[in-house]
Amino acid sequence: MTDTITVSPLHRADGSASYSCNGYSVIAAVNGPVEVQRKDEIPEEATIDVVLRPAVGVGAVRERHLESIVEKALRQVIIVSAHPRTLIQITLQIVATPAENSGSGALHQSHPNLSLLPALLQSSMLALLVASIPLAMVLTSTLIAVSARGELLRDPQPHAIKEATSMHLFGFSSLGDLAVAESEGTFSIDTWEQASNYAEQLCRGSASTDIDQTGDVNMASSHHDSLENAIKSVMEQKNAKKDRWKEV
Repeated sequence: MTDTITVSPLHRADGSASYSCNGYSVIAAVNGPVEVQRKDEIPEEATIDVVLRPAVGVGAVRERHLESIVEKALRQVIIVSAHPRTLIQITLQIVATPAENSGSGALHQSHPNLSLLPALLQSSMLALLVASIPLAMVLTSTLIAVSARGELLRDPQPHAIKEATSMHLFGFSSLGDLAVAESEGTFSIDTWEQASNYAEQLCRGSASTDIDQTGDVNMASSHHDSLENAIKSVMEQKNAKKDRWKEV
């Protein structure tokens, strides 16, 4: 499976990015710091507001649950003390879902919530970088499924998710810390540790990335890919393109 990154697809947001993986495609828009309503104001920190919109219809309990996970993760990344009494809003729009989903864009029981989280977290992280929001670190995340035979599967397809005995979402900071860990299913401590070590290699190991002329980053699902390097590569290319006028 190929993950695809696009930066700045929206021109009216302070920062935006799209990320596609696990059959999902998400566009994130960041606006802020902006004025916050008095009831939501925090004297010494910025308020972080995450809004998740399904592809079709309106959000429900599952969307609110995913919003809380993303907000908790981003609060570890954003230097909230840099902009007290302000609002940083992250809006996440699901634009594509796996082919096995029904025509509705709502999240279904047949596809666990964890399969959507990598696209939500990665698109949010990229949009924050584009918006130049002060960050303490960069967060990368990946999904690992454990098959009935005990195999660890990166970015599993929907049919593999259905047959998996457990699924694990791990997010690692650029400082090497485990920032996010969500699991579903039946598994042992040893299995969890193996999945965590594998996810850390995928998030932080060395990688080669392919950036095309449109600014998209295509990452083959090789075990040696690095999400950190992919983010670094696409941001370096964006900055180089932004400064190209100085060479004229």
